[in-house]
Amino acid sequence: MAGDALAAHARDELGMSETTSARPVQAALTSALTFATGAAMPLVTALIVPTAHLIPALFGSSLLFLALLGTLGARAGGASAWKAMTRVTFWGAAAMAVTAAIGMMFGTRL
Repeated sequence: MAGDALAAHARDELGMSETTSARPVQAALTSALTFATGAAMPLVTALIVPTAHLIPALFGSSLLFLALLGTLGARAGGASAWKAMTRVTFWGAAAMAVTAAIGMMFGTRL
């Protein structure tokens, strides 16, 4: 405490140290990589599925990939895999439904 009382308090009382501090650049790069990976999965589906079945295949595969990535993210972070998978899949489906509804309002076709 004689040299730096604030650093000693942060280390001893709060458990904060150099090894547990945030790493924003690492977090940003990891986020970019996982986003690109998640976006590539439906693109691969679009390349291999016949055009007549494209919309249902993309909807289903996107939900499947969201569930998978939600589970992996929860396990990596030490959270409940079931809760994360359910939350990510539900809100992903809701976002797709809202997007489809807006598209229908403006006269686009599915």
